[in-house]
Amino acid sequence: MDFNDIIGYEKIKGYLTESVDAGRIPHAQLFAAAEGQGALPMAIAYASYLLGKDKPQAQLQLKGLAHPDLHFAFPTSTTDKVKKDPVSSLFMEEWRQFLSEQPYGSVFDWFSFLGIEKKQANIGVAEAKEITSKLALKSFDGGYKVMIIWMAEKMNSESANKLLKLLEEPPEKTVFLLVVEDEAAVLDTIRSRCQVLRFPPLGEQAIREALIARGIEANQAHRIAVRAQGNYHKALQLIDNKEGEEALFERWFISWVRSAYRAKGNKAAIQGLLQWSDEINTYGRETQKLFLLYCSEVFRQALLQNYATEGLVYMQFADASFDLRKFAPFIHGNNIESIHKLIEEAIFHVERNGNGKVIFTDLAIKLTRLIHTKP
Repeated sequence: MDFNDIIGYEKIKGYLTESVDAGRIPHAQLFAAAEGQGALPMAIAYASYLLGKDKPQAQLQLKGLAHPDLHFAFPTSTTDKVKKDPVSSLFMEEWRQFLSEQPYGSVFDWFSFLGIEKKQANIGVAEAKEITSKLALKSFDGGYKVMIIWMAEKMNSESANKLLKLLEEPPEKTVFLLVVEDEAAVLDTIRSRCQVLRFPPLGEQAIREALIARGIEANQAHRIAVRAQGNYHKALQLIDNKEGEEALFERWFISWVRSAYRAKGNKAAIQGLLQWSDEINTYGRETQKLFLLYCSEVFRQALLQNYATEGLVYMQFADASFDLRKFAPFIHGNNIESIHKLIEEAIFHVERNGNGKVIFTDLAIKLTRLIHTKP
């Protein structure tokens, strides 16, 4: 994977290549970008440039992500294959396949790829110990070693503290590339030791051109680029109409608001809300948090629709029976603040490993009152 494989961000590419050419290579860098903006492919391209410059043989190894001086760490959990102490090195075959198929894939896609979307995956202390062991070895080529840590915010406190020690006293000629979506979730002490590179949303033009290069008709590419909102991963999902993250979250959201609407004064409808919370509780914390963020955006879009700012409304539902324009009047200035506060509180409790069934049952019942609030 090289810079030519990455859409957009010509200035960032130029900055990274120039820094390598000039020998200005920080030992720790943090690439902060939202889902689908390409921070992971950019980190791999940067590492490939650093390790493979003027080395044809190394470039062949890097193309297959098999260079001995290129290391990865990412969230994992136990599977049928790995039943104890999961670490990234035990999933490298799956990781290479995942990146070859979905270089812009989300953390939800990765968990689904491994079949762990209903588990709690993280970067644990066993991973941190393995990182330390790998980087204690000499470089195979006698040059740099690169450790890419994807979704570094998923490190638990023990692994984060071990990484901090490495960043404070890094092995010689070792480069750490931390790729994150939630910069605020990274320990301040780690972030302060990294050079931070923040990615803006991908431009519509860059996404449009990338889609046209894939054979998508120009008008369709334009419509998808607008809906993608700077997220190339979402654009690809819209092409393929995959039964993925957005389709699952759409189904959950529609079920939620319909049950909540029917539940006022109808005790029987409460059962639907309980079944809804039961289903979501079977999924892991990361999926639950992503769903809550999705809900927050749907309510924001409904508010914009209600106040006649259609130019800012991009969200469309695959389920033709749900019309955002008909739902929008229920979301207004008299309830939107309370709805967002409820979602933020639910995210807070999910992140702190609260009981999912309790969190989502409480959220569902409270929404029943809020969506019946008069403007």
